[in-house]
Amino acid sequence: MDPIERLRPGRAITGMSAILLPFTAAGEVDWTGFAAHVERTAAAGLAPAVNMDTGYVQLLDPATRLRVLDVTRSIVGDGFVAGAFVADAGGDGFDADAYARELAVVAQHGGLPVVFPSNGLNALDESAWVEAHRGFAAHVDRFLGFELGPMFVPYGRIVSLEAYEALLEIPQCVGAKHSSLHRQPEWDRLALRDRVRPDFMVLTGNDLAIDMVMYGSDYLLGLSTFAPDLFAQRDRMWADGDPAFYELNDVLQYLGFLTFRAPVPGYRHDAAMWLRLRGWIEHDGIPEGAQQRPDADREILAELAERLGVRG
Repeated sequence: MDPIERLRPGRAITGMSAILLPFTAAGEVDWTGFAAHVERTAAAGLAPAVNMDTGYVQLLDPATRLRVLDVTRSIVGDGFVAGAFVADAGGDGFDADAYARELAVVAQHGGLPVVFPSNGLNALDESAWVEAHRGFAAHVDRFLGFELGPMFVPYGRIVSLEAYEALLEIPQCVGAKHSSLHRQPEWDRLALRDRVRPDFMVLTGNDLAIDMVMYGSDYLLGLSTFAPDLFAQRDRMWADGDPAFYELNDVLQYLGFLTFRAPVPGYRHDAAMWLRLRGWIEHDGIPEGAQQRPDADREILAELAERLGVRG
């Protein structure tokens, strides 16, 4: 189907926002800033997504990941999603037991688990990768799959359309985030979803094409952590048929082009600088080992904040 024929005007959009975990200049988690951002994201109408790449999940110890879940649950109850993350190293085998534990922890906190990729999981051939996901269904009633491109993490992977179709055959897998940063494979997944399982959520993670929602995708985006209020406003505009959707989407996309440039993981530092510009957090520190952006970004971010009318 031609992409133009895929346009879905007036569609209600489901938005999930990957929450930035803010840090102080000393490299400590800013728990007050984190809790406030979870609360404002939920208040905007987006589901907070925690312990994701945006939340530096790869750099957190188990106790910190658990506290993230505790804080989130205390604010939004069961209205959130969270990464089920297994820490391993290159060459490690797939650890099914570790995934079972992580999936269960998220579910026990009331969250919808997202299967975060790992070296072991993504080293499997596609048949074994699908079987691993079938195995996840034995431990939780509902979960989300996750295709994460290697520009985000070195062990990221985008599977074939055939493997994706097999994922749709797992009833407990209710959706999947697709982060290839390319339109065509996502259009292909949307067409497959419509044909095979219309209730399955194709969650765009394409921060370079946030208008994929126009074609039938919902989203789980890191970019939306910059402005959950404006993303929610944009989504309402689309549902209402308001042409102002396009102008707001254009500026938000410009923000995405700037902040998700290579090296892509640096977007998290841009997010911290932006949230501080908005007056939403007191510090724009990043944890040790995270990608840093140049100070020159601050001036451009300030200009965009002024243009969007959100400068703190």
